[in-house]
Amino acid sequence: MDNQRVFIWAALALVLYLNFMAWQKDYAPAPAPASTAASQTQSANGAAPKANDTLPELPSSDPTAPPVSASGTSAATVNQSNNETIAGTAPVIRVVTDVLSMDISTRGGELIRADLLKYPVQKNRPDVPVRLFTANPPLYVARSGLRAADNRAEPTHQVSYQAASNQYKLEVGQKELVVPLTWTDGQGVTVTKTFKFKPGSYQVDLSYDVDNQSGAEYRAASYVQLIRHYEHVERSYFNVETYAYRGPAIFDGKAYRKLNIEDEDDRAFKGTFAGGWMAALQHHFVAAAVPPVGATYDYQLSLDSDNDFVLSYRGPLAAVPAGGKHTFNETLFVGPKLQEQLAKAGPRLELVADYGKLTIISQPLFTVLEFVYGLVGNWGWAIIIVTFLIKLAFYKLTAASGRSMAKMRNLGPRIKAIQERYKDDREQLGRQMMEIYKKEKINPLAGCLPILIQIPFFLAFYWVLLESVEMRQAPFLGWITDLSSRDPYFILPILMAGAMFAQFKLQPMPSTDPVQAKIFMFMPIIMSVTMAWFPAGLVLYWLTNTLLSIAQQWRINKLVAAEDKKEKDRS
Repeated sequence: MDNQRVFIWAALALVLYLNFMAWQKDYAPAPAPASTAASQTQSANGAAPKANDTLPELPSSDPTAPPVSASGTSAATVNQSNNETIAGTAPVIRVVTDVLSMDISTRGGELIRADLLKYPVQKNRPDVPVRLFTANPPLYVARSGLRAADNRAEPTHQVSYQAASNQYKLEVGQKELVVPLTWTDGQGVTVTKTFKFKPGSYQVDLSYDVDNQSGAEYRAASYVQLIRHYEHVERSYFNVETYAYRGPAIFDGKAYRKLNIEDEDDRAFKGTFAGGWMAALQHHFVAAAVPPVGATYDYQLSLDSDNDFVLSYRGPLAAVPAGGKHTFNETLFVGPKLQEQLAKAGPRLELVADYGKLTIISQPLFTVLEFVYGLVGNWGWAIIIVTFLIKLAFYKLTAASGRSMAKMRNLGPRIKAIQERYKDDREQLGRQMMEIYKKEKINPLAGCLPILIQIPFFLAFYWVLLESVEMRQAPFLGWITDLSSRDPYFILPILMAGAMFAQFKLQPMPSTDPVQAKIFMFMPIIMSVTMAWFPAGLVLYWLTNTLLSIAQQWRINKLVAAEDKKEKDRS
């Protein structure tokens, strides 16, 4: 097999693979809707419980755990009906920081709205921020509370809290904003549920200070629920955002796992582990809950008949002695997938910036990009500089490949003559070709190495650009106002096609096979059309890499030509 054929088919294989993956995601039969599967699991007694009615069960080993009604409400909570309010009519506490605008319902301290003030939905509409939580359909809220043992009254997300104010604002220079809510059972147990916010941070610290003056031990366990409506997303080749994962995920202290709502096993997930967390993901943004690292928590995922999934965890029972106090702590994260902040909020929480199977390349690649961005202040120039550094790192390997291709180019007339002479004798043709390769010390497969080296970095760059919120709506130059979306005028893909055509001109010419010759000529067009809908930053990477490859190969061709001339002059 000659070098030209290997190079051409390797490039074609890459294009066909990318198109096949896009076709699979765009046109493959969609899984059965989750709601249909959920309805099949309903009991004969009625519909599946609603997400906004459920409470997590207490540890089964607790013989005094209160019974749970069909709606998921404990008998203790039912007895507190005079304290309950309807979520839509409960008083709301407005909390505003420099990065968040949030509504907290006095019904259970439920998070029912979260606007990310620094992240507009559209770049040309800075007044419309991304919203994560909403109590209106489609439902997306975060609920939390304490479950009490011994059939005691309990401050769950279904009871009313009292607040000293309905407005809290983080002032300039203020280090922390504290939002306290209080609840009492009327028999000596007082719980202060406190949310703490810090400037520039999307981490929300949540604590329950239990003061037990009831005269009897009070046992309770904390819990958090992330409730969100689920809809199947039809993926489109023309919208890269549809390829980002949207749904629940967990970390079990060892491994990160996305839970597919449309998979029966995942939909019924249960697990018990320490050092983990749970999250509801979408493109670029996340709501996550992280329990204390040392304790073992029970995790569970369920789906109700309205297609609202409930991802929850519940901790172990803690005893508060009569006359004593105890504090339960949780950490919430509501905001963009800023990896530095995520890493501080929970163990490996930065994994929600999901780079898939190429994380081993993508993660350090992003780290280098972020460092370079800190120096130049522009993500586009950072991509160009990092591409140059990657090219420099593989220079010796690609240089060896380039020398083989330069020699192949110089041997073009001799190879063509051999092909013409033995065109009817394939066996003799192969033998003659291998002899000339051996004599001239040429590796016919060397031309594939540049492509093979670039493929993993190409895919890693793709996921970095797709998943890294740091590059969301990031401008480069002129018409490129968002490196994470396609070039609006397709200028970069056109430049890439021209660069690829120039690169192929520097490569050994294709054989006399007319099919291969046509593939060779149309490859730049095929590649540019395929990548026209990819993020502009990815095309910028490929264009930069191609231009650097051209410069390197041109220089190598000159050196090899000079060496050949010296050889001829000596002989």
